[in-house]
Amino acid sequence: MQTEKRSVIEVKSLMFSPGQEEHCVSTKEPVKYGELVVLGYNGSLPNGDKGRRKSRFALYKRAKANGVKPSTVHILNSPQASKAVNCKGQHSISYTLSRNQTVVVEYSHDKDTDMFQIGRSTESPIDFVVTDTVSGGGESEDTPITQSTISRFACRVVCERNPPYTARIYAAGFDSSKNIFLGEKAAKWKNPDGHMDGLTTNGVLVMHPRGGFTEESKPGVWREISVCGDVYTLRETRSAQTRGKLVESESNVLQDGSLVDLCGATLLWRTADGLFHTPTQKHLEALRQELNAARPQCPVGLNTLAFPSMQRCSRALSSMPAQEDKQPWVYLACGHVHGYHDWGHRSERDPNAQRECPMCRAVGPYVPLWLGCEPAFYVDTGAPTHAFVPCGHVCSEKSARYWAEIPLPHGTHAFHAACPFCATQLSVTQGCAKLIFQGPID
Repeated sequence: MQTEKRSVIEVKSLMFSPGQEEHCVSTKEPVKYGELVVLGYNGSLPNGDKGRRKSRFALYKRAKANGVKPSTVHILNSPQASKAVNCKGQHSISYTLSRNQTVVVEYSHDKDTDMFQIGRSTESPIDFVVTDTVSGGGESEDTPITQSTISRFACRVVCERNPPYTARIYAAGFDSSKNIFLGEKAAKWKNPDGHMDGLTTNGVLVMHPRGGFTEESKPGVWREISVCGDVYTLRETRSAQTRGKLVESESNVLQDGSLVDLCGATLLWRTADGLFHTPTQKHLEALRQELNAARPQCPVGLNTLAFPSMQRCSRALSSMPAQEDKQPWVYLACGHVHGYHDWGHRSERDPNAQRECPMCRAVGPYVPLWLGCEPAFYVDTGAPTHAFVPCGHVCSEKSARYWAEIPLPHGTHAFHAACPFCATQLSVTQGCAKLIFQGPID
């Protein structure tokens, strides 16, 4: 019997700079400080980006500075006096020490900074509305959440209007009355230099990657940011009243690749320069077309496979049925890519949880493959050769290995790695798998 020779497809990275085409910025355009991108969404919210609620938020230099800086400090001994100060129309932070004593720090206009506020509230002071991210890429509007843990006025990012446009993050945001209130039960204290500071209920955590956001990046250490921007070690639990230890060697300056966790949603900060070196949508689309042009085949059905359009991938949920003839599926235990078939089950309850690969007999999850469409999550411009386990989102090897090593906050105690495109918790034993494509016989 004559044996058939089957070639294995090797997908190569396209050799062009992603910054040369889409990121050429005219000098007439406003200065871009950077972007905040919500982890768990593959390029857009499942139901589409709407107004201030979207999967990514670009921070541009404002036409007029709206930053504020600390000015006058008031020590007040009656609620009436505190109310009088807060009603003056200036930004202020109130630290309630007891029923009869409040410290109010007034903030004055700062012509050298722009302020951007992030939180769950849809009130006008919030620039970027963020809601709880649902694992699997689901839309929180359609998924019942008993109680959100994201603060209505979670944090604020303050950017310097002059080069190098440094961006700093602070816990808590000013409400519609231009106030931040830290009540009696909130963690707060007076620093040795005399100024007041505190923490929000569930805290704002930040992790700066070691080595920047590049192919060689490694996870950093998670810290907590105070209302005044100081850096502390983590509390025993998210809402504990006792603060961690001050980390004087670190700052609240956001770096390319910094992660900001709001206890319910995690944001990735990308600087304007960092975005210049990331792949673009056009680059990812070119990689998709190159992959499909190689005509990968199902080694059993021998039908040609093809990755769906970027638009379809961006709206796909990890749990979405994908049984079209051309949709690629993978046995995650070994990485062999097939078309969909409904045999080889090991479990009647969840047919795709345990399937036996017909190529190598490895047993494990059998899931559809979806391309990662959010360019900001890539640490390089490499070819899409690896899939996250168990969701099946596909990206470059170095990007997959980077995210598989990042411990992301989960709930009030836990940390675990998750797919950046859908927030699905990754397998502890195998965070990603190398894909093995079968080439055409002819």
